[in-house]
Amino acid sequence: MSTLRSYNPATGELVGEVPVTHPDDIPGIVERSRAAQPAWRALGHDGRALLLIEAAESFRTRSDELGRLITTEMGKPLAEAVAEAKSLASVRHELDEIGEALAPESFDDGRNRSTVYHDPLGVCTAITPWNFPMSMPAWMVLPALAAGNTVILKPSEETPLSGQAYADVLNEKLPSGVLMVVQGADDQGKRLVESDVDLIAFTGSRETGKHILRAASGGLKRVILELGGKDPMIVLESADLKKAAKFAALNSFRNAGQVCVSTERIFVPEGIADRFEALLVEATASMNQGDGLVDGVRVGPMVNAHQRTHVLAQLEAAVSEGAEVLAGGSGHVGNFVTPTVLTGVTEEMAIAKEETFGPVACVTRVRSEEEAIEKANATPFGLGAVVFGDDSGRTAGVARQLTAGMIGINKAAGGARGTPWVGARESGFGFHKSKDGHRQFTQTRVVTESVERA
Repeated sequence: MSTLRSYNPATGELVGEVPVTHPDDIPGIVERSRAAQPAWRALGHDGRALLLIEAAESFRTRSDELGRLITTEMGKPLAEAVAEAKSLASVRHELDEIGEALAPESFDDGRNRSTVYHDPLGVCTAITPWNFPMSMPAWMVLPALAAGNTVILKPSEETPLSGQAYADVLNEKLPSGVLMVVQGADDQGKRLVESDVDLIAFTGSRETGKHILRAASGGLKRVILELGGKDPMIVLESADLKKAAKFAALNSFRNAGQVCVSTERIFVPEGIADRFEALLVEATASMNQGDGLVDGVRVGPMVNAHQRTHVLAQLEAAVSEGAEVLAGGSGHVGNFVTPTVLTGVTEEMAIAKEETFGPVACVTRVRSEEEAIEKANATPFGLGAVVFGDDSGRTAGVARQLTAGMIGINKAAGGARGTPWVGARESGFGFHKSKDGHRQFTQTRVVTESVERA
């Protein structure tokens, strides 16, 4: 049996290995998952929630161990990795929200009395990314299981150990066959998509998402896709520039820029651009880079050499086409890309059009708010966006003109608890979180009887 080896991107050392699932074994795994589903469904929401809450508590007690695994496998700073693991223990509120979302609803128009049910689909597969190797699986696995489905998880081949560890924690409490893991890369993912599953939930690149959508169309399988982004940030003349620059550095360089809602394009009026750029360079200097296990490190490595090469190719091409380096731009060692600030970025450059997913902050000067909005929207992507300005309605008015699923005003794009995580255009198909998001893991059924009036 072949194995999948995982290496520490900061040091190159072997972290561990897992057996690769042979593609021919996947139909049998799906059969076992389907066989386990009726008993899991029969537990009811409260019974399932109780088991999931008991299992999730281990993420709190083992967060240091699990966080260290995340850091050694994909590189993010240890404090962020521990926080990711610990956050998985806080499931009670979401399970309550799922229970409310899936509760039967009654309608009576005087002639008919209908009940709307949200029933399990059956077998769901979750194909998850490496940048948040435990929390991203949880975004798919938890609502699918809570709704009464069984789940087959395929973690990223870049972080197989973290994905396996996530499933192992839950499987300490779950019945056999309810949550199963397939390990591997493209061959395993393709076979899962082609197999007899009822829903495919995927987070990853836009190109892979399109392949999945095409492959799933033959059987009209349900699909939930969270895809890439090219998130814009607009800085208005009324903005607190120090606050805006600090946010731009944090959101461009967090997790080495390997976040779907990283700030990838920054639009700044010419009149304040010099000041903003100087503050951005100053904020960048505080983003210490190194091995994520070292105290004080805020920016780790790229997950692998392929991702490093991709980011450096965009960076080098932009400079050759006229972009100016204000900070960083050199000193890239191993899988590390030095946090870099570019100015003079134009829409013709690949770094302005294609997802970078690396620690590069790209500044483009604009002459007006209208130009900033036009350039921000000039992309097939539409996951998140950010506007910095004063508290007037003008700032909110700019935000409302941006074509993205989530827009933050003087903050990151994510919304309040209970709101969906949603992309527009080619950044998403369906969405996660919220009551409407949870219902995507179910089949809606309407049962109606006649009502006789005296």
